[in-house]
Amino acid sequence: MQRKSRRLQPLVVPSVVFLLIALVLSSCMETGSEPVAAPKEERALIRFVAAEYSTETKPLLEKLVKEFGRKNPLIDVELQVANWDILDGIYTSMISKNQPPDLLNTNVYAHYAQDGLLNDLGEIISPELAGKLYPNLVEMDQMNGVQYALPYVATTRNLYYNKELFRKAGIASPPATWSELERAARKIKALGTAEGFGVDLTDNETQASLSYVFFGAGGEWIKDGKWNINSPANREGVSFLKELFDKGLTDPEPTVTTRDEKQRILGGGRLAMMISGNYFSSVVPKEFPELQWGKGPIPVKDGMPPITFGVHDVLVSFKTDHTNQEALSKFLDFLYDDRAYEEMIKKEGFLPATMTVGAHLSEQDEVMKSDLEALSKANFYPVKEPSWQAVLDYARKLGDAVLYEHLTPQAALDQLQQFAESKSSQLEAHRREDSKESMEDIQ
Repeated sequence: MQRKSRRLQPLVVPSVVFLLIALVLSSCMETGSEPVAAPKEERALIRFVAAEYSTETKPLLEKLVKEFGRKNPLIDVELQVANWDILDGIYTSMISKNQPPDLLNTNVYAHYAQDGLLNDLGEIISPELAGKLYPNLVEMDQMNGVQYALPYVATTRNLYYNKELFRKAGIASPPATWSELERAARKIKALGTAEGFGVDLTDNETQASLSYVFFGAGGEWIKDGKWNINSPANREGVSFLKELFDKGLTDPEPTVTTRDEKQRILGGGRLAMMISGNYFSSVVPKEFPELQWGKGPIPVKDGMPPITFGVHDVLVSFKTDHTNQEALSKFLDFLYDDRAYEEMIKKEGFLPATMTVGAHLSEQDEVMKSDLEALSKANFYPVKEPSWQAVLDYARKLGDAVLYEHLTPQAALDQLQQFAESKSSQLEAHRREDSKESMEDIQ
């Protein structure tokens, strides 16, 4: 029996092995016949609404979006470029329909931030992008330590003038004070072929024209955290503009012709001087290649120190039902990529918001270096104030009232001051109520 047992054992083991092999092969064949589907790759959507600065804007952004799409086929960027005249209407309509843009190029943000509509871009952008933005611009786009906006482009404002008209009128240098400005405008007016000083009190630039004379007189929009619009200095500034208009020393239609239109009038030889941004040097000479132009400081009240005034536009990201932070981060890196961003800055005539492009352009251009230094010390709009958008809109209504004597400068500024204080109080009360409700929900 024992021998028989030994002879049978070698036969049993191979049988078991063959059985196991057959089972394994069968399993493999079944698996191979029904392959497991790979996880589906999700697409991301970025609705990007951008401001049209010039005829260069749309082609530049369309090219950039197309290149980004080739490199990131799973990220769809829907681009809409709109003139500033209609930009506000476009994105406010999108917001009202609960379909806000994922990315918006604008000049205001604080009221949307206070209403809780914006993403924290500090949580979205890459460390590389965060590290190359100018700190003073970045700080202006923060509220309570949250990065609600990113600086996109900037300008400093200066007096630009037609050198040929200055020569004909015997004006040796650009005016630096209000009295010099008035004398220069009188000399130009006496030529009989051009207007003296262009003033933009249209919806586009009323806030800018007010800022020039506010700061030029030693005033400001806000002092010690409170609105200071109807201060004696600001009243003096507005009164100066009114006097220039009454004496026929400005262009005839400050509340009708916009800054861009006045630039063309200057380029055509029918206006001697106006205050504009750095883009003047890129845009106007292209259209008027024969123009001989110069640049000087913003004129200030006699006895006051020179001022620098800066403006910067921003990018904000609204919270949406499809927000994809990774996609936004990739697109912002691409938008601010040194090569593409520098091309845009040069063609549009802006000052860059990134230190890398700023340093590179400063090596090539002493004017750029000087303008960036001025930008670091400039006065700006009070963009961190949540009621700024409403104050800005209200201020746009005052140009006609002041120039055509419906209101005195003091009465106009008193109205704007009262509106600003009232709006700020309303927004603060609304913020406190929302905060209280949030606390109750948590409890």
